[in-house]
Amino acid sequence: MRRLLLLWTVWFTTNLLAVDATLKIEKDVEQRARIALVDGSAEHHEKFFDILLSDLKISGHFLADGNVYKGSFSDGFIDPKLKSRDYLLKYNLQLGSGTTLYIRLLRGADGTELFKKSYSIPDTAKMPFVAHKAISDINAYLKYPDISWLNRYVVFTRYAGKQTSEIVLADYTFTYQKPIIRGGLNVFPKWADGNQRTLYYTSYKGVLPTLYKIDIYTGNKSKIISSEGMLVCSDVSKDYSKLLLTMAPHGHADIYELDLSTGSKKRVTDFHGIDVNGKYVDNEKSIVFISNRLGYANVFRKAIDAPAVSPVVYHGRNNNACDTHDNKVVYSSRESSSSFGSNTFNLYLTSSRGGDTRPLTTTGSNQFPRFSQDGSVVLYIKQSSRGSAIGYINLASSQSLLFPVSINKIQSIDW
Repeated sequence: MRRLLLLWTVWFTTNLLAVDATLKIEKDVEQRARIALVDGSAEHHEKFFDILLSDLKISGHFLADGNVYKGSFSDGFIDPKLKSRDYLLKYNLQLGSGTTLYIRLLRGADGTELFKKSYSIPDTAKMPFVAHKAISDINAYLKYPDISWLNRYVVFTRYAGKQTSEIVLADYTFTYQKPIIRGGLNVFPKWADGNQRTLYYTSYKGVLPTLYKIDIYTGNKSKIISSEGMLVCSDVSKDYSKLLLTMAPHGHADIYELDLSTGSKKRVTDFHGIDVNGKYVDNEKSIVFISNRLGYANVFRKAIDAPAVSPVVYHGRNNNACDTHDNKVVYSSRESSSSFGSNTFNLYLTSSRGGDTRPLTTTGSNQFPRFSQDGSVVLYIKQSSRGSAIGYINLASSQSLLFPVSINKIQSIDW
């Protein structure tokens, strides 16, 4: 069990240290609305301003002015130097026992009020989610493509000590972080429903690795399955009725499909090596997974009910992590082979049939790629000479953001 867990961890673990990282925005202003933020709060909150700015930028729909402008929230006055902007977002943030936000969207040319709304939550720690909701609502009002992924939780495991870990909730910027499962070795969290109320995770607390499902609001949990060796839930079907599991009851890791309604499981791969990280593709008739059946880690595809296995990727000697959305595949490929120093891992986007491959990153060590729920954005963890960061790539606009992180070793992540 320990050897199998170690092999998995070697492939999928990234160390994150306290470092600086910079925002990177690829400039493409042709289709974006020019917008400026006007802070009408009693006191300027720099972190909140930065979050609003990041939300606007990564949406791919706005060209945001990075300058801080102060002004009255309630009036329609437009500073002459801002009249060239398409929109002004005036806001009033109030922090006390909770978080309250008032917003007004004005037309830059004449100050006409287009949209107005208020938000309130009884928790100042969740302040980032108020910013995310405001920007996603403005985006929806302007009828731009949906960006509600901004409002979703990221869940990840971080090691807290020898044989101990914490499962943590965060907003996408990692400004908000809250441990929800502590005690023992609890790893591989995976969302169990679209509303992010429940999740699966593996506990190594008992004699056998055990998969649990937990309601993050009530704390109620139920046992799903146990197995010798290792046990990981790597994907959930669209109707939430089936799971793809990596299990090793015979001493080597294979992928199984578990039917939750009947409790029956089907062995999908059968290889005397390592088959892990199964992901549904082709309307859930096939899977994409990582295997060392060529002597090194690579991405493969297999129909669930047929024996044939074929490579998805034909370049690189260590393609060690992947995720899917419909028939899109994002994967991490090692492109250097330093025995003692750091290696370069870049992200690539391809299809489940292996066509139209394009690079998403060019430098650093880029790991843990995860699609947003709608498949429009890729989350990843980046290490480079400049430090470590949580990264996001908007696939439509090719814009990217990096957020510096100060976290202990991350073991796995889901979105």
